[in-house]
Amino acid sequence: MIQEIYQKTISFAAEKHKKQFVPGTEYSYVVHLSNLAMELFAAYQYDSNFDLAYAVQLALLHDTIEDTQTEYKELHDKFGEKVAIGVSALTKNKSLGTKQEMILDSLARINKLEKEVGIVKLCDRITNLQKPPKHWDKIKIHKYLNEAKTILDQLKMKNKYLEDRLLSKIKEYEKYL
Repeated sequence: MIQEIYQKTISFAAEKHKKQFVPGTEYSYVVHLSNLAMELFAAYQYDSNFDLAYAVQLALLHDTIEDTQTEYKELHDKFGEKVAIGVSALTKNKSLGTKQEMILDSLARINKLEKEVGIVKLCDRITNLQKPPKHWDKIKIHKYLNEAKTILDQLKMKNKYLEDRLLSKIKEYEKYL
């Protein structure tokens, strides 16, 4: 059942991210993860044509390889190959150099996998398009906005509800420029 999958996965993610906070806030990183799951549940109400359990696992684990000491093998052993591969695709390859190169590479890997991986990336950017941290300048805000537009463009046809929601968040975020 989805409840058991959610509990097992968020418990693992909470342990891995226990010292991490949502950037620019004092909120536990688990808030970000649960917000992604909330976006998935809302999207599922509008279009249930995706594997919700798989998507929830990806959402809750999407930053474990990138932002914690978690390795691919640990995810593979605990959650299976499909989840580990999906999380790996959602992870930026930091050896590529520029942020733009990392994002395009990740999006290319995402597009080779099941649509749930792309759906999670859409949810991630939706939840990240909040008021920017105070230390961001206009250049950083503009780059982040352009990244969101690239994500939306590259992940077309994954989920209409989430695409519309991200487009709305992009338009709203423009007020920070």
